[in-house]
Amino acid sequence: MSLPSHVTIVEVGPRDGLQNEKQAVDTAVKVELIHRLQAAGLREIEATSFVSPKWVPQMADNAAVMAGITRQSGVRYSVLTPNLKGWEAAAATRPDEIVVFGAASEAFSQKNINCSIAESIERFAPVVAAARAAGVKVRGAISCAVGCPYEGEIAPERVALVARLMAQIGVQHVGVADTIGVGTPLKVQRALDAALQHYPLHEVSGHFHDTYGMALANVHASLQLGIATFDTSVSGLGGCPYAKGATGNVATEDVVYLLHGLGIATGIDLDALIDAGQFIRGALGQPNGSRVARALLAKRAA
Repeated sequence: MSLPSHVTIVEVGPRDGLQNEKQAVDTAVKVELIHRLQAAGLREIEATSFVSPKWVPQMADNAAVMAGITRQSGVRYSVLTPNLKGWEAAAATRPDEIVVFGAASEAFSQKNINCSIAESIERFAPVVAAARAAGVKVRGAISCAVGCPYEGEIAPERVALVARLMAQIGVQHVGVADTIGVGTPLKVQRALDAALQHYPLHEVSGHFHDTYGMALANVHASLQLGIATFDTSVSGLGGCPYAKGATGNVATEDVVYLLHGLGIATGIDLDALIDAGQFIRGALGQPNGSRVARALLAKRAA
């Protein structure tokens, strides 16, 4: 199959990236990051999460972040809502999309959200129904789709099961997530094929972590199947608090560089994106996690 001519990048840094930071991040910094990302051409931005601040204190300012954003026409702002209480709080801030998370691993589901896969889907059903009734798009994420820190390798059939259950409750799009970054191209293609049994090609996306240095290879393997939407995180922010040793999401800069090198359009200005990554890493007092950003910043400095 020929590669897609255009790819949509879902920028998850403000939510999935920052939720794992030990240090407090000012609301104004989060808002500025979102503004810089949309100015760089990102049209899908995961802004925050409506979860209990007891579990994810970093997202306690969710409503303030949503209120602080100067919304840009054509940009979709999404938020994570794990339950009905989360949806009710999120609804007041007018998100364009909500995200619900299910795992393809029973052990991960129990340790992450304290319930079985089946129970997690039951919990999401009223959330999905409420969001759809309000005209808000619902995206589902299937975490640990190729490997789990507790169970090891995950069979594609488990991904198909979660995709089927999500489709049944009205989830409109599913992301296949290699949460701990153990996936290799063939395993990732099998997981995506499993999701594609229940969703059309344009409603399946990839979400890859770079723990074993395989994220870009997995993006390329997904492109070969025709997948044209990917979750990425500016400067490689984030990890998974429930998966020991899991490094951050694949860096947006690295994926954009790959896509542009393949002649695939993204609508993203790489230089402006690198500046956004430098801004947030500067605020955090951390080095940039994107190899492409580091290389191009060194080139700039020279």
